[in-house]
Amino acid sequence: MKKVGVILGAALSVVLLAGCAKLDSATSTVKNAAKSASSSSGYQVTGKSADSEYQGVVENGKYLTSKARGVGISQNSDNLLNLKSFESGLTQISKTKYSTSNYVFREGQLLSSTTVENWLGRKSKSNSTGLNPEDNGQTDADKRNPIYIQQIEEQDYMKEVDGKLQLAGITIGIGMNSKDYYQKEEYGATYTTTISKEKMISEGQQAAAKVLERLRKTSGVSENTPIIIAMFQQATNDSLVGGSFYQYTYVANGSTISDWNSLNYKSYVFPETSVSSVPNDNDETSFESFKKQVQNFFPNLAGVTAQAEYKNKTLQGMNVNITTQFYSLTEITSFTQYLAQAAKTYLPSGIPIDITVKGTDGAVQSFLARKSDESSFYTHVFGSY
Repeated sequence: MKKVGVILGAALSVVLLAGCAKLDSATSTVKNAAKSASSSSGYQVTGKSADSEYQGVVENGKYLTSKARGVGISQNSDNLLNLKSFESGLTQISKTKYSTSNYVFREGQLLSSTTVENWLGRKSKSNSTGLNPEDNGQTDADKRNPIYIQQIEEQDYMKEVDGKLQLAGITIGIGMNSKDYYQKEEYGATYTTTISKEKMISEGQQAAAKVLERLRKTSGVSENTPIIIAMFQQATNDSLVGGSFYQYTYVANGSTISDWNSLNYKSYVFPETSVSSVPNDNDETSFESFKKQVQNFFPNLAGVTAQAEYKNKTLQGMNVNITTQFYSLTEITSFTQYLAQAAKTYLPSGIPIDITVKGTDGAVQSFLARKSDESSFYTHVFGSY
């Protein structure tokens, strides 16, 4: 039985914390867009913490949130790391076509939650827009029609035109399942249908063609509005890392897709526990050295792990998670100060790195971050002044 629910955004706390950094000056293009939009259309833009990031749209003093944020199939959404990998990766793909200096980011406003829920549902007499196949009544893992399309997200990219912010590009992310989790009866045992890579790709491309055609018919979207559609493979529920994008298409105009561009993104967890090796052993060695130093200096640690993101076998960034058994503010402060020095010494340079320190109760105690073009880490200890 299909259940449509809202995916929790807890995995995005690191992104929100990064907003504590001092905002840089905006480019002249975005400044002018903000000024004109604010006076003529009620729009303003947020600041941005780096030239490599987009500014967001503010309407009437409030951030414009997505109309269909987090809509997905609930039984396939247990791995919250998928959400973070999906959203961050989608933005990176958008940057290849929509420059951060010329475009302003707007959360999806074209597709409502009802529309996305219907698209993610099974096709039926009551839901003609469903992108997933109709229920064939089978419950055997190899005979049933699985849920292929797991999630859909829209991102809008705006430009200033005649003193107003107007839609200048769209990015659509489509999350695909490699495993579909289902129940034969409500509250019963969970079973799994495995979906082959070939079937996942073919079903995804068929869905993308339908989404593109429907978007072109959506109010506010013209025949010449550029559209990116990026395909994402969901990680399984028991995976320690999120999924990854495997291909995308860019359609400058029209409603048909002519070709697909392959993407070689992959996430690894450090320390690596599977039989597969990371693309560069030096990256894992650096992390192991960092972990050893930290654990030797502060023995009261419950765990030190990292998610490493690779593109074409080249390390793109790292998210480090540390769980402590500290209770005093002085211990957390001293530990954070030590982390800033150890990370600078041992972790790979030239990539963005986030380090989140949590207590055993899950509460964030401190946060460290470094941009790719910096050497030192920004630090913040929660509860200090």
